[in-house]
Amino acid sequence: MDQGISLLSALKSRMGWLTDRQKVVSQNVANASTPGFKPKDLQAQDFAALMNGQNASLFPTIRLMDGTPLTLPGDSTHGSKEIKAPDSETTMDGNSVVLEEQMLKMSESRQNFEAAVGFYEKSMNMVRMAAKAPGK
Repeated sequence: MDQGISLLSALKSRMGWLTDRQKVVSQNVANASTPGFKPKDLQAQDFAALMNGQNASLFPTIRLMDGTPLTLPGDSTHGSKEIKAPDSETTMDGNSVVLEEQMLKMSESRQNFEAAVGFYEKSMNMVRMAAKAPGK
């Protein structure tokens, strides 16, 4: 239904990107005790470019910040690029995951996802209202 409506397509892509970011952050948290593990994050999605139709595809290959393709179980393609995202501290064993920073990223992603869902629902309600016969 959202193929011809760029706002809905962009919101759908944004929600997919935020889902992928949650996966990456949860991997960071899961590896918080792994010696030598460096946290990762997704490269920020250019939402304005999505809205302006500047991307060749709304769903390009998901990549890390260092350019390697993101491979996660149940992989999807939401225009994400994973990057190495060093946190502010490194422990003696070389692990640089700071759980507080990861929890902030997770909270930020959740809030942005909820906002995108709200925009999507309101947009769909407007489409339904416009498609409704007058007086019904």
